[in-house]
Amino acid sequence: MQAKRDRWVYIVLIAMLLALLGFSGLPLVSSILQENQLIGQNSPRITQDQQIQLEAEAKGYQKVLEREPNNQTALKGLLNIKIQQQDLQGAIVFLEKLAQLNPKQPEYSILLAQAKQQTKDFEGAAAAYNQILKQDVGNIQALSGIISLYLFQNLPQRAIALLQNTLQQAQPNQTASENKIDIASVKLLLGEVYSQTERYSDANQLYEEVIAANPEDFRPVLAKGLLLTKQGENPQAKTWLERALSLAPAQFKDQISQLIDNLVIKPVEP
Repeated sequence: MQAKRDRWVYIVLIAMLLALLGFSGLPLVSSILQENQLIGQNSPRITQDQQIQLEAEAKGYQKVLEREPNNQTALKGLLNIKIQQQDLQGAIVFLEKLAQLNPKQPEYSILLAQAKQQTKDFEGAAAAYNQILKQDVGNIQALSGIISLYLFQNLPQRAIALLQNTLQQAQPNQTASENKIDIASVKLLLGEVYSQTERYSDANQLYEEVIAANPEDFRPVLAKGLLLTKQGENPQAKTWLERALSLAPAQFKDQISQLIDNLVIKPVEP
């Protein structure tokens, strides 16, 4: 139960980290971090009539591809059909093609990585993330995805090494807009990996660094509150979470309030 709760806390923190950066691919990345399956086991099965309709649509798209192999409307249509049919392997075929045709749109590669992870092709998933990082070393979507993958595989040291290497490539004297690497966000990711591996002192040090450099950023304040929660320091955690609540944008206040409400403050024994 505790492990499940810790995972939920991790999801909340990283989802907020990404959302604040305003990525158009946030829903995609959130689904990766929450380990929602691209084709869920509990998804409703399509009816026979729906299957017939989907097959007819697929034939139409296939005819288009016979004439225009790179027609992205047809490729996206077939991808959508494969997802509705719960055919993940079939979906991967079209994701690979779309990722190849859109090298400057990492969302396709991220979704491809998610699909490969779901089919337990961990090497393929890592390769998809690394392809993005070769072009953009500071892509937070890809970094968070591959870090989640490494943690899922119980490879925390690999995750730590990647994030430390990313920070070493940052340019500390440049402004956030000039720097290709968001130092604060990468430190928050690294801090969370430290937290997951019970390196609480290292995590706290990183959070303090980010707080000092970004006093109006609610994320490191929230992260420190969650770290204290994990350590069982709920009274102190509440103080930090309330501070995060006061700093957070409106769209995150309900989630942080829920975290505060879920805290159990044990009364002092007489």
